[in-house]
Amino acid sequence: MAPGRADSRNALIAAFLGWTLDAFDYFILVFVLAPVALEFHKSAPQIALTLTASLAMRPLGALLFGFLADRYGRRLPLILSILFYSVMEIFSGLAPSYRIFLFLRLLYGVGMGGEWGVGAALAMEASPVARRGILSGILQEGYALGYLLAALAYWAVFPHWGWRPMFFLGGLPALLTLFIRAKVKESPAWRAGPASKIGWREYFRAVAANGKRFSYLVLLMAMMNFISHGTQDIYPTFLQQQLRFTPRATSLVTAISMLGAIAGGILVGHYSDRWGRRRMMSAAALVALLLIPLWVLGPGIAWIAAGAFLMQFMVQGAWGVIPAHLNELSPGALRGFFPGFAYQLGVLPASLAPTIETLMAHRYITYAQSLGAFAAAALSIGAYVIAAGPEAHRTPFVRDD
Repeated sequence: MAPGRADSRNALIAAFLGWTLDAFDYFILVFVLAPVALEFHKSAPQIALTLTASLAMRPLGALLFGFLADRYGRRLPLILSILFYSVMEIFSGLAPSYRIFLFLRLLYGVGMGGEWGVGAALAMEASPVARRGILSGILQEGYALGYLLAALAYWAVFPHWGWRPMFFLGGLPALLTLFIRAKVKESPAWRAGPASKIGWREYFRAVAANGKRFSYLVLLMAMMNFISHGTQDIYPTFLQQQLRFTPRATSLVTAISMLGAIAGGILVGHYSDRWGRRRMMSAAALVALLLIPLWVLGPGIAWIAAGAFLMQFMVQGAWGVIPAHLNELSPGALRGFFPGFAYQLGVLPASLAPTIETLMAHRYITYAQSLGAFAAAALSIGAYVIAAGPEAHRTPFVRDD
């Protein structure tokens, strides 16, 4: 039975806000690396390691919450993952030492990793097939909106109250669970599918039988995460440390870049419904490759802002296709687990991106050279991996189940 319009809308809103607030909680730390390092008497690379720690724990969250989503439905695991990462974010703002802060960022990564796969499965299974691409773009750009909200919080909160209250704002996502409980219905594709009816042995046999497809998805998501984290996580630090931008200028450029990301995700997602997922993703990656000089070498804040806007338009344009693409490539009985776990396993190697870029900039070259070289490699290889892979454009989920 196809979901009604209200059911589709509510599922998309829940998944979008869950991902938006998840990204907001993650990117808060990106803006306050220097003051956190100062308070804990650590170097910038050591604080950047806590970003890596969060990213590295995301596969565990995707594994746990993904199994729950296939077995018990999408709603409950989505609620649990949001509550978990919200609590860990608040505790991070209370951390009395670097060691405890690092431990809390590890736990936060578990909740962060669980939310995306479950939310994406819920939203995509409730979406009309013909509009899946544009709705995928809207969903994924919750990530960019979260980054934008973190930039605004840095602008408004940090100059007056410091870094800790910014983490206290990260408890707000817990309120979203009230909306999910009241308004969001269980996925019709999950109710119609076999995942809730088969035993664990049959379930894991299905996982093993689709190992080749899963391996490709992990490779794809590794490259996509190298592209996104390589162009986003250390960019505010580049603006602050090399270009000597003020907190307000840093927030402004970051906000402009995220407006580009939101526009790119929606537009590229929309055109992927017409022209295919792989074609639009690889084209966006190649155009981003050409934009690197403007992105890090622009002569003045106006050119830097333009480069940041266009770079994230293309990077998040490619990313806007991902929720639809991964769910279309995933077997129906495994859709709660497959996309999210592949996504987060891809994050695991890419979690080194901010640490590598920071170390390169501190020891060998400038931030601009570090960001540019890293982005060039990630975008080139990523475009090839995208173009060489499979596609299941517009596959009907319920029939597939």
